[in-house]
Amino acid sequence: MTTPIIRLENIEKTYIMGTQKVFALQKLNSEIFKGEYVALMGPSGSGKSTLMNIIGCLDTPTSGTYILNNNEVNKLNDNELAAIRNKEIGFVFQTFNLLPRINALENVALPLIYAGIPKKERLERAEKALASVGLADRMHHRPNELSGGQRQRVAIARALVNNPSILLADEPTGNLDSKSSHEILDLFDVIHQNGNTIVMVTHEEDVAMRAKRVVRMKDGRIDLGIKAELTV
Repeated sequence: MTTPIIRLENIEKTYIMGTQKVFALQKLNSEIFKGEYVALMGPSGSGKSTLMNIIGCLDTPTSGTYILNNNEVNKLNDNELAAIRNKEIGFVFQTFNLLPRINALENVALPLIYAGIPKKERLERAEKALASVGLADRMHHRPNELSGGQRQRVAIARALVNNPSILLADEPTGNLDSKSSHEILDLFDVIHQNGNTIVMVTHEEDVAMRAKRVVRMKDGRIDLGIKAELTV
């Protein structure tokens, strides 16, 4: 392994609630390398969602340094943050976040509009992304015409359409039945085998075990009392 794609140095995130200061993240240090498949685990309030938001450039740390693909993120302004989010990161959420009035193809093409890609190329890339997740025959269906598992596949295709450096998945199987969950995790396996870097937040032990490394959090820190496991 060479230079990490994600480097977190002494990251802290604090919130003021009334007269109290709440430490969501405390002096957190971590590295993730290109091609890794990492699961972030921890109980409610452990800081895993805050960390995911910082990694995804949806939030900025109160202090510390975050370097994403050689970009020092905490020095960027809002416009620069938006640009790096669109270029470097693909998001997969528990709730899919698809627009209901447009079809799967148009949903997947959306990030390319913000990137300024011409329409013909947008649709070609969106078609390719949908085919890669097994939905070539459903691209003209709207979200309400798709099953939960199919909607999550559309969301994954949308996350991949920009060829991002990192795929961030926040509880990606949380709204799915067991069969659909296994299918989505199988798809993540394929995406990882194709060389993509994946960081996934989950509270489910069996889901986390599908990753190649599990990082456990507690009280805003990486829990060094439980060694991060390498799964087979």
